[in-house]
Amino acid sequence: MNYLIGIDIGTSGTKTVLFDEMGTVICDALIEYPMYQPHNGWAEQLPSDWWQAVAGTLKQVTAKSGIDPAQIRGIGLSGQMHGLVMLDEKDQVIRPSIIWCDQRTAKECVEITEKVGAARLIEITANPALTGFTASKILWVRNNEPENYARCRKILLPKDYIRLMLTGEYATEVSDASGMQLLDIGGRCWSDEVLAKLAIDKSLLAPVYESTEVSGQICASAADLTGLKAGTPVVGGAGDNAAAAVGTGVVSDGQAFTTIGTSGVVYAHTSKMHIDPAGRVHTFCCAVPGCWHVMGVTQGAGLSLKWFRDTLCQSEIETAAQMGVSPYYLMDKEAEKVPIGANRLLFLPYLMGERTPHLDPDCRGVFFGLSAMHQKRDMIRAVLEGVSFSLRDCLEVISGMDTPIDVMRACGGGSGPLWRQMLADVYNCDVSTIKSKEGPALGVALLAGAGTGVYKSVEEACSIAVLTKDSAVPDIQRHQDYESYYQLYRSIYPSLKEHYKTLAKL
Repeated sequence: MNYLIGIDIGTSGTKTVLFDEMGTVICDALIEYPMYQPHNGWAEQLPSDWWQAVAGTLKQVTAKSGIDPAQIRGIGLSGQMHGLVMLDEKDQVIRPSIIWCDQRTAKECVEITEKVGAARLIEITANPALTGFTASKILWVRNNEPENYARCRKILLPKDYIRLMLTGEYATEVSDASGMQLLDIGGRCWSDEVLAKLAIDKSLLAPVYESTEVSGQICASAADLTGLKAGTPVVGGAGDNAAAAVGTGVVSDGQAFTTIGTSGVVYAHTSKMHIDPAGRVHTFCCAVPGCWHVMGVTQGAGLSLKWFRDTLCQSEIETAAQMGVSPYYLMDKEAEKVPIGANRLLFLPYLMGERTPHLDPDCRGVFFGLSAMHQKRDMIRAVLEGVSFSLRDCLEVISGMDTPIDVMRACGGGSGPLWRQMLADVYNCDVSTIKSKEGPALGVALLAGAGTGVYKSVEEACSIAVLTKDSAVPDIQRHQDYESYYQLYRSIYPSLKEHYKTLAKL
């Protein structure tokens, strides 16, 4: 039997999963770590935390499984996208990583747009300059921490820093590199034009691979730390959403998925590159060689519910601990008691600014319609619905492009019964789940299998290892009820747009 490992370096923690070649989980391990917010709108993490979590989870998995490490054919890496890891000449981390949800780089986005040109930037990178992307973070460090920029000899993304620690190799791959705003998306290579106009030395960047290509092997020092066999291949892997696509079997035209993690995503596969000229959704290279995806992003999806849990649900946390269940289970049970529309309470999930469709780093969260009659359960329901409406915004943009969607799957927080049914009713389409709950970890394990000959292709890997499970069917009456609230939801942001800018200046 062949075995594969998928490592998912997320925002809240790293999960490492050992699979057999049928996609069955043999064992897994999770280690969490913090996010730091030294200022409003900033978000940073320590790469050392990621590495300790990866080494720790690999050690647990190899020890628990009892499998001969020589039977592990390959390793795939998935990771949170856009994070900036800067290394000095000795490969030491220079400063904490500025991660995907950081919003400090508005001025740098203007700088990028002016230097490259708005239309030309979208032509090459398929996206407008965004605060979340890596290029604006690089310029922020150059503009605000010149001493750190001067020390920098290599720039890596989060999962690619882990690759360096595992293999000693500098490498990235097309799906994650797409989110740096430095890649020629059509050519699947670094853009010399963008780099020249932004005065970023190309030597700072790692070589670019396809997601299934072998990018290095486990080095002796990493083998000692993790229990892996030195020489085990590590493939390119994928950014978290491209990895989740493979893990949910979304690898051909007409297929899409919704995932609710810290952020929320609506992702559609396409064999032809489609670009939104307004830049409301992202077009990236996907993990299937020679293909792309269109993706809308809600910055504060699961983050909104987690914020509410941590801030206002201490009693649910304590009760859940006594019952041996998740606090979210109890929160869902409370939300189920509330009618559609949360008793006329709406929530805008803009806790970390927003990408799709507003591209506004200054917007912030709102409870609209809050009154003395509302209870905590109403607010929980409003958060769930607000995130669902925001994801519907993403779907509306994608559907308006030449990207038809015939199949919608759900993973992450959106795969639970309540939220999955809510998405089906808001979207007015079937929303199915798959048997595996591992998403990105399974996806990059399958990429590792495709890259090391366990499978002939990514598509074959998915046909073997990805099986559908439950499906939520939309209810016409519920959809109509949601539609009235959704249209009201859509009207609130335009009314507040200028007030957000005023608030940001106070």
